Amino acid sequence: MDWKLELVPVPVADVDRAKRFYNEQVGFVVDHDTRVSDTMRFVQLTPPGSACSIVLGASSNPPGSVQGLQIVVSDIEAAQAELAERGVDVSKVLHFEGGAQVEGRGGEWNSFVFFSDPDGNSWTLQERPASN
Repeated sequence: MDWKLELVPVPVADVDRAKRFYNEQVGFVVDHDTRVSDTMRFVQLTPPGSACSIVLGASSNPPGSVQGLQIVVSDIEAAQAELAERGVDVSKVLHFEGGAQVEGRGGEWNSFVFFSDPDGNSWTLQERPASN
């Protein structure tokens, strides 16, 4: 039996602002924007090529409380450049060496870029080796 992660809630203060950020700046696809009532709305977005989506909307967690969401990419430098071009405040490409973050690419599975959404929910991009 397969167990597939389908949806991750991301708590935000302003759904419209977050929707614009994730769609227009980060490049996620808007799957649907559903208003259940005057006080409840769900916006589902999916990263390009991902089987797992995020949902913005009602949450019991405070905005900005989700930390360390991770996406793997095939080219860390291209992903970093794309986010920077779209106006995302994104880190330089970093890797870990001797327990410290060091600028530049690392070895396999050791190249990262970090950014946060307007509410402070944090994301990590990690380069996946081409053979995986």
